[in-house]
Amino acid sequence: MNYHVTLVESEEGFAVWCDDLPGCNSQGATREEALENIRIAIGEYLAAQPEIEKRFGTRVTREEVSV
Repeated sequence: MNYHVTLVESEEGFAVWCDDLPGCNSQGATREEALENIRIAIGEYLAAQPEIEKRFGTRVTREEVSV
């Protein structure tokens, strides 16, 4: 499965998050490290989803707001 991620470069390295999975983020010293770390984070996020939903009944929805 493919997911879109956003990378932000700073002086410390790269921050990265998955646009489709709220709260799924990681970082790395290099672009490659950040991408590998977000792959791992996405896998762990997806593995935990059934348990989270079972325990908390969590449903994620998206809304659009005007600013």
